[in-house]
Amino acid sequence: MEKGLTITDNHGWTLEQLKAYEKTVKKASMAKRVAVIRLIMEGYYACEASKLLNVHRDTISAYVRNFNRGGMDALLHRGSSPGKPPLLSPEQEAEVRQMIEHSTPAEEGFGCKSSWDTRILKHVLEEKYAITMTRMGIGKMLKRWGFSYTRPTYTLRPIPGSRPPFKKSWT
Repeated sequence: MEKGLTITDNHGWTLEQLKAYEKTVKKASMAKRVAVIRLIMEGYYACEASKLLNVHRDTISAYVRNFNRGGMDALLHRGSSPGKPPLLSPEQEAEVRQMIEHSTPAEEGFGCKSSWDTRILKHVLEEKYAITMTRMGIGKMLKRWGFSYTRPTYTLRPIPGSRPPFKKSWT
């Protein structure tokens, strides 16, 4: 005989309220969590609910535990994974962003180029902060910061006394 999960504190939710609320939840994954609680309140075993909803039995137990602990808020709370900590401190990040936005590599003493690229930034991070990052990682960091990749183009300087060069417009 199997021991079933029980809802120890229904936090004021009835079966009818759960059914109605389940229909209003927009995200399917969250509606599935509500369905788990409804099925357990109806008397289903965890293994039966897991087969009906295609959810692992341990996940069912975790949902019931969360609901018993903190009600619907705890059940539907989805924390984010912490991920890898950033390599740059907030102060270093602000300094690098300021440097990219308001100066050129030549002005900062990193070669003679007039625009920043991942190769130069890799060198800057290693020299200034002793941080080693891949160029791809630097590109992703720049994208997170809201920068976009643009290819530098040359602007021809007109010869004094000549007419302006032909400009073709792309629409």
